[in-house]
Amino acid sequence: MNDLAGKHIVLGLTGGIACYKAAALCRELTRAGATVQVVMTDAAREFITPTTMQALSGRPVATSQWNAGEPNAMPHINLTRDAHALLIAPCSADFMAKLAHGQANDLLSTLAVARGACPLLLAPAMNVEMWTHPAVQRNLRQIEADGAVVLGPAAGEQACGEVGLGRMLEPEQLRDELIAFFQPKLLAGKRVVVTAGPTFEPIDPVRGVTNHSSGKMGYAIARAAHEAGAAVVLVSGPTALPTPTGVQRIDVERADEMLAATLDAVDAADVFIAVAAVADWKVANASGSKLKKEGGAPVLQFTANPDILATVAQQASTRGKPYCVGFAAESENLLENGAAKRLRKGVPLLVGNIGALTFGRDDNEFVLFDAEGSTPIPRADKLSLARRLVAEIAQRLG
Repeated sequence: MNDLAGKHIVLGLTGGIACYKAAALCRELTRAGATVQVVMTDAAREFITPTTMQALSGRPVATSQWNAGEPNAMPHINLTRDAHALLIAPCSADFMAKLAHGQANDLLSTLAVARGACPLLLAPAMNVEMWTHPAVQRNLRQIEADGAVVLGPAAGEQACGEVGLGRMLEPEQLRDELIAFFQPKLLAGKRVVVTAGPTFEPIDPVRGVTNHSSGKMGYAIARAAHEAGAAVVLVSGPTALPTPTGVQRIDVERADEMLAATLDAVDAADVFIAVAAVADWKVANASGSKLKKEGGAPVLQFTANPDILATVAQQASTRGKPYCVGFAAESENLLENGAAKRLRKGVPLLVGNIGALTFGRDDNEFVLFDAEGSTPIPRADKLSLARRLVAEIAQRLG
């Protein structure tokens, strides 16, 4: 997807070992359709060369305020006038101090001060002790108060060998956050809970009953809700998918665990979207040890799993929230079964699809069921459909 098509990004690099990630970030931005103009400080050039960044961006790298090639000798003015965003990644503690105090003593700091209406996004990168220093945190508060958007940092192992907050977000995460920045904030200030993936009901410690679900649709919806400005909690069954950037993920396995996690999360939620393929039944006589083939085929006794969507919808009917959205993966008679399921679950909006044709795929098509009837949504990639669904929900929330 070319989510950044038509966007021109000024990518600023300051001094830090995380400059090696800036090369991959530049590549990710161009692959997403953006044009990228790189600006580097002298300190950044100690970690990565302008030649590398020029090769990846396809443009000469700006490194000095005193560039005779600029017709008006004002690169600090020219570079951001046609830019859609200035992204500084990595952003060092030293450069944060410059931004907080409006200091302008090199090209990058000068264009940051002179950028006008061009949005400023920062990806901090530094040692954990530097990040937690009172002066750095004070500068961070001032920078955010001045309107900058701060992305990260992440926690983890650092180049110095210490562990903690201060790692720059990964290039793919920064790309996704930049894409999210440009999406309409239709759910700003809202809290959204999404369930996704399958559940797994044990037969014994190594076997179980599950559903054929990749989790891709639910994860796309969680990402789209975050892009729309919501605080998102993703309650996920077993999947191998990476957590969408900016989303809080809670991992569960069984339907009972998903219900408990969901009820805890929806207590403060405005919207609940039940995308997970929850197993309808669980094994009542599950074995605590591995069943042996020599014993013959086991006789399994099943009991119904809790209906998570119906449970939340019933609570919502008395509390007035969250706004509940269900999913129906049908194998036949989608229009009839989808409309009936919406009424049975007691939800204002239900999304129907032919499940056998969409499991594991990267695209899908929907039918939306509400009190007015049904509305088909044409086939598209799952993230595009997720954004369309978020827009439909936002419209219904008023």
